[in-house]
Amino acid sequence: MTGIDDRALERLRALPAVQALAGEPGVWVVGGAVRDALLGRAFVDADFVVEGDAVALARRLGEVTEAHERFGTASVGGFDLASARTESYPAPGALPDVVLGASVQGDLARRDFTVNAIAVRLADFTTVAWPGAFEDLADGVLRVLHPGSFADDPTRLLRLVRYASRLEFSVDDDTAELAGAAVAGGALRTVSASRLGAELRLLLREPQPAALQWLGAMGLGDVIAGAIVDGGRVARTVGLADGGRVDLAALACCVGAVDAAVLAARLDELEFPAAERDLVVSASRGVADVGALRTAPASVVWRTLRGVSLEALAVAGDPLVLERWASVSGAVLDIDGNDLVAAGLSGPPVGAGLEAAMVALLDGEAPDRDAQLRVALAEARA
Repeated sequence: MTGIDDRALERLRALPAVQALAGEPGVWVVGGAVRDALLGRAFVDADFVVEGDAVALARRLGEVTEAHERFGTASVGGFDLASARTESYPAPGALPDVVLGASVQGDLARRDFTVNAIAVRLADFTTVAWPGAFEDLADGVLRVLHPGSFADDPTRLLRLVRYASRLEFSVDDDTAELAGAAVAGGALRTVSASRLGAELRLLLREPQPAALQWLGAMGLGDVIAGAIVDGGRVARTVGLADGGRVDLAALACCVGAVDAAVLAARLDELEFPAAERDLVVSASRGVADVGALRTAPASVVWRTLRGVSLEALAVAGDPLVLERWASVSGAVLDIDGNDLVAAGLSGPPVGAGLEAAMVALLDGEAPDRDAQLRVALAEARA
């Protein structure tokens, strides 16, 4: 691969934003969209760099929904524009100092990996690329642009994991050595937990178990309180969690050995939403004595697993129990609370009666309405 081909150009031309910007000079599509167009991969959005004033261009195009003059970025018409810029890092892990007014070649120098450092000008589809970018893309290799890349922005370590798992690319030997040195040197400690958390949540949405296996192989388990990645277990959990939060189930199965309070505190530091934090912590505990539920009466399965999340069942890792739960959780009584209220009952006895009727239904002792009502009334009046 030595340049952009007609097939990739057609894929880029099909983007609505590209069509809207095609007549504007100095506008380039860069990064992931170009990479994926060349690879024949699906993509839905793109990054656009303007050699000039992106905010002014956005205002000329239509109603600007968001603008940041300092960083030269603006949103208009459902897409984002950014002025070409250079960046320098005052300290390891710090947010960069931005200087606007760069050429597109200067802008490419701030990219993370060579395969993301390719730009196509929309006016005439001229292409510029970082040296070796096309070769690395053809070879399926991830390579940083310069030796200080991970020190400047250690979140690139997590992005390396994301791209390696999503694209099924290998990591260049020098890049792997630089990454290992950055991890060993504590580079991630220079980054705020909120930034790490944002990258981690993106990583969890990548193909599993590959992404978490890469995370473990890179020595990045400490990002999530010392996670231990077992690829086989992650794959099994992901399969069983289909229909639920697969990303959170995958994480939960790697942190079961971490103290629940420690795990919750770390997820808070990483700014996981409270509901996601609680789901990961509870799911990571799995289900106690799950094996016993393989042969337990259906009513025991129902009573034990009420309120247990699909993600916790997936972490527990027993497909037969999951199948039994799917069967019993769909059971529906032929009576409801109104029937017991009509019989003169109210309050907690109504709930107790309905529960007793469900147990009897599941165990085959109350297959019809009359039998369920007798059981419910007997329990409620006991």
